This record gives sequence, structure tokens and C-alpha cells, in this order.
Amino acid sequence: MSAIASDRADNANGRLRPMREDDLDTVMEIERRAYPFPWTHGIFRDCLRAGYPAWILHEGERILGYGVLSVAADEAHVLNLCIDPRAQGHGLGRRLLRALLKLAHGHGARRVFLEVRPSNPHAIALYDDEGFNEIGRRPRYYPAHVGREDAIVMAIELLD
Repeated sequence: MSAIASDRADNANGRLRPMREDDLDTVMEIERRAYPFPWTHGIFRDCLRAGYPAWILHEGERILGYGVLSVAADEAHVLNLCIDPRAQGHGLGRRLLRALLKLAHGHGARRVFLEVRPSNPHAIALYDDEGFNEIGRRPRYYPAHVGREDAIVMAIELLD
């Protein structure tokens, strides 16, 4: 958590704080704007109640984005990383991803996984640029407007 706390001081593009249940209505508004098949309010609530690390990137009262991790043993999984479409294109996704990676490392993770839609080239480019590598595919993982879409599985090794 100290890595996140130190990141708070560098708030040129928002500040980071833990997600709370009272954030979920706003988080859901962003989730619905960002994705054709959004997570549900219940999924976010269950993640918070299970103690998954979940963080908000905000500027004052305005939520700019959020991220949710799961951490077990020496592995972490980025479950959700989202920047409000109205705030994209300013490096906020990169900043939030880096904060989540620091948080995962602080929880003892040595490797971080995530899934991404092949139809999301901006996210793929970000993950690739930050050092993630494609390690596999999950066939028909995501719902799509017609049928299902595969997921690209990516991973990064965290170094000391």
C-alpha cells in the first residue's frame, strides 16, 4: 500500500484511493458507458466484500476510472481496469495499471495475469507496452453482439 500512498502525491492526473460500496453507482455509470457487456453492480459489490483490492482514480469528486485485482499466493489477476470514455487518451489507464501492478507486488504477487478482447486494440497496445506478453487464448470467453469473442490471456513477471 505504500507504493499507492506515494503515488497519491503525484496527482497531476488524479488521485488514487480504495473503492467503496458508495462508489458503485458511479462506477456502474462508467462501466455502462465503456463496455457493451458491463459487469453488474453485484459483481463489484461481491469483489469489495471478498476483500479484493479495488481502487478508484479520481479528480476531486469525479471518478475517472477504477481497477479491481484478485491476489492469491504469488499471483494476481487484473479483473477489471476501466477509464471513463470521457477521460481516455490522457495516460490515465497507464497510470492506473502501474498502480495496480505496484499493489499486486506489495501483496506478494510475482506474476500478474489479465484477459483482454481482441477487439480492444488500445488496451492490447497498453498492456504490450507495459511489458505484458500474450500467453494464450480463451475461446468464446466474452459475450459479443453475435456469438462469443475469444479472450487474449496476457501475463507479466514482476521483478524486485
